Amino acid sequence: MSANGIRLHVAEVGSGPAVLLLHGFAEFWWAWRHQLRALADAGFRVLAADLRGYGDSDKPPRGYDGWTLAGDVAGLVRALGERRAHLVGHAWGGLLAWTAAALHPRVVDSVSVLGGAHPLALRSAITRTALRGRSRNQARALAHLFRFQLPLLPERALTRDDAAAVGRLLHDWSGPGWRDSADFAETAGVFRRAMLVPGVAHSALEYYRWAFRTQFRGEGRRFTDAVDARLRVPVLQLHGAEDPCVLLETARESAPWLGPRSVFETLPGVGHYPHLEAPAETNRALVSFLRGAGS
Repeated sequence: MSANGIRLHVAEVGSGPAVLLLHGFAEFWWAWRHQLRALADAGFRVLAADLRGYGDSDKPPRGYDGWTLAGDVAGLVRALGERRAHLVGHAWGGLLAWTAAALHPRVVDSVSVLGGAHPLALRSAITRTALRGRSRNQARALAHLFRFQLPLLPERALTRDDAAAVGRLLHDWSGPGWRDSADFAETAGVFRRAMLVPGVAHSALEYYRWAFRTQFRGEGRRFTDAVDARLRVPVLQLHGAEDPCVLLETARESAPWLGPRSVFETLPGVGHYPHLEAPAETNRALVSFLRGAGS
């Protein structure tokens, strides 16, 4: 499907109000397999996209900045023939959902963020804790953000040994109850193969590189001003209590940007991947929130 000057791959099922699912780092549309049918059965038109640079979507050399990625989301809503959509995002996908709602509010009905935080809450937490010595702080939790800034070496590390690093990250960031399951093993294998698609490793890292570089440029200040506003639509934050990547306290610091009738829900024993680790609980929370947001 053509949107914002590129072609984006979308998996679709169901009919009704549109729900656009936006995956996170090292994932692709298949990450939402547990949600596609459940949300469709609940009466929604559900669309899971491969973000720019991932899966079967285009992998251009540029366009991994927040402005362009939010434009991809807004353009995709329109290309699908919808005036508005509910945005559901995991981690990076959650950042994009929040950004798209701020920059393109006319196309967004609600925002649901799994394992993520508002872009400015995340930035503030990283900056505030970068020099602290505590073993558990947001800067340490996102240490990979700094490692990913090097040229070429991170791409090689991600794809070495059939992308074994993807499996390690999935293991380290998930909760203890899922790591030894057959579902985890299957998911890790699929995500590892997806990272080996030509161009994906570089594209995935460009998201992080833009996020870091922009802090030292005027573009970063303009982006901050653009997204520093309370949303007009409700927000669901669904967060794993054991998330070691985006810490629970960081997610809670997103409160200043929440829209009306927003909801924060914590899942005990779950790590960074609520949609994968606890699909039944995630589906229940999403259906309840989306039905309320549409009323």
